[in-house]
Amino acid sequence: MQIFSSSTPKTHGRRRIFLTLLPMFSALAGCAVGPDFVSPSPPPIEKFTSNKAPVLAGGPRFIPGAEIPKRWWQVFHNRGLDRLIEASIESNPTLQSAEAAIGVAYRNAEAQKGAFLPTAIFNSTDSLNLQSNNRSLETINQSLFNQATTSPTTNIGPPNSPYGLLLKQLTVAYTLDIWGQTLRSVEAAEAQTDQQRYQLEAAYLALTGNVVTAAIQEAALRGQIEAVRRSIAIEREMLGLLRKQFEAGYAAQADVLTQEAALAQALQLLPSLQKQLSQQRDLLTALAGRYAPDEIAETFHLGSLSAPHELPLSLPSKLVRQRPDIRAAEANVHEATAQVGVAIAARLPNVTLSANGGYSAYRLAQLFTPGTELYTASAAVTHTIFDGFSLLNKQRAAEASVLQADAQYRSTVIVAFQNVADALRALEADAKAVKAAAYGEATAKKGLDIVRADLRLGAVNVLSVLNAENAYLVASVARVVAEGNRLSDTAGLFIAVGGGWKDENLRDLPPNGPDGPTNEQIETLSPPASGSLMPTFD
Repeated sequence: MQIFSSSTPKTHGRRRIFLTLLPMFSALAGCAVGPDFVSPSPPPIEKFTSNKAPVLAGGPRFIPGAEIPKRWWQVFHNRGLDRLIEASIESNPTLQSAEAAIGVAYRNAEAQKGAFLPTAIFNSTDSLNLQSNNRSLETINQSLFNQATTSPTTNIGPPNSPYGLLLKQLTVAYTLDIWGQTLRSVEAAEAQTDQQRYQLEAAYLALTGNVVTAAIQEAALRGQIEAVRRSIAIEREMLGLLRKQFEAGYAAQADVLTQEAALAQALQLLPSLQKQLSQQRDLLTALAGRYAPDEIAETFHLGSLSAPHELPLSLPSKLVRQRPDIRAAEANVHEATAQVGVAIAARLPNVTLSANGGYSAYRLAQLFTPGTELYTASAAVTHTIFDGFSLLNKQRAAEASVLQADAQYRSTVIVAFQNVADALRALEADAKAVKAAAYGEATAKKGLDIVRADLRLGAVNVLSVLNAENAYLVASVARVVAEGNRLSDTAGLFIAVGGGWKDENLRDLPPNGPDGPTNEQIETLSPPASGSLMPTFD
C-alpha cells in the first residue's frame, strides 16, 4: 500500500527532537513476536466467466486490461449527472460519517505510538500542616513525613507551630518493548485505519453507483410514461373514430365500450409509474444530502444518457487491488495477524524502567538547598506465572480470528468475481434484449398503423384493434426497459470492477474538476496511517 504523510512547518522541529531520541529507546526493544502479515496473492484465474469475454453484437466492445476512469460516470456524457454526483459527494452525510471514521482510527493509531516513548509526569504537592500535642502521634507523623520525602532524619525537622510542606517531583517511566507488543499494537491500529479508508472508498463507490443507477431508473420511468402516453393518445384517437362510426351506423356500441375499457386500462398504468418516478426523485434528492422539499433540479431522460462505445475490463489479477471491499477485508486480516503478536507478547516478561526525583522543604527558600533532594530509580520485571490459562486462551482466540478473517477475505474475493461475471452476462443479455425489443416495437408499430388505416376506411375489427394497441404498448415499454437495463448494467460493471478507485487515488477524493484536486487541497485532507513510529502533533 502506498503510504502518505503530511506535516506542517511547526511540527518539523518537534519531530526532529523525537526522531533523535527514538533510536535510544528502539535499541532497547527486541524483535516483534507473532506472524508477519503477507498480502494474499491474487486468485490463479485468467477470466471472469467460463467462456471468453462476451461480444456484444451492436453494442460496446470490451477492452481487457484498460484503465478504469476515476470518474467513470462521465462515460454517460450527461452534465447534469456529473453535477449531481459532485453535489452528492459534497453533502451526503453517510460519506461524511465515513470520512470522520478515518480520523477516529488514525488518531487512535497515533495515540498507540506514544508507548514507544517514555512517560514523564510532574507532581507538585504543597500543604499546610499542624502537629498534634500528642507526642506519640507526633512521632508517627514525623516517621510518615520522613518516608514521604525520603530525606534523612537529621534534616531540619518540622516546627511545632503550623508549617508548610512543599514537594516538587518528576517521575519518568519506560516499558521496554522487548517482544514487540507495542509494535504489533501500532500495526493493528494502523490496519484499522487502512480498513476505514477502504470503507470510505467503498462508500464513495456505493454513493456514485447509487446516484447513477437512480438517475438511469428515473430516465427509464420517464421513458415508460412517455410510451404509455403515446399509446393513450393513439387509443383516444381510435376511440373517436369508433364513436363516429357508431353514430354513422358502421360500428356496434359494444365495440365502442370495448375500446373505452382498453383506454381506461392504459390510463391506470400512469399513476403507478408517476408514483415510482416521484419516489425516484425523492431518492436522488436524499442521495444529494437534501431534504425532500428541496428537490434536485436535474432531470434525466434516456435520450440524454449515451451508452459508451467501449467498456474497460480489468484483468482478474488486478481486481483484488481495485475493489475497496477486498482491500478492507485484507486490512482486516492484517489487523487480526498483528493481534496474534500482541497476545503472544502479553504472555512474556515485561521490563519497566522508572525513576523519580525532586525536592521537598518546609519553605520555598529551602526548596533547592542541599539535603532537600530526593530520588528513586528502579527496574521492574513482571511475568504472569499462572492466570487460569486466560492469556493462553486469548492467544488462541487471536489465532482463530486470523482464520476467520482469512475466510472472510476469500469470501469477499469470490463475491467480487461473481459480481463481475454477473455484470458481463447481464450486458451480453442486454445487447440481445435491446435488439429484440427495438425490432418488436417497430413490428408492433407497423401492425398498429395498418389497423388504424383499416379503421379509418370503416373496416372495423375490434379484436384486431385491441391486439394491435396492446402489442404496441407492451413493445414500447419493453424497449424502454431494455435500454434502461443496459445502462444500469453498464454502471454495474464499473461498480463491480471497483469504479477506478485505487491505492494511489486514496487522497484524490472528493473529485474537483477533470484534473482532480490541487496539491494544496490534498494537504488539507486527513492523512492515512503514516507508517512512522512517531506520533504526529498537528
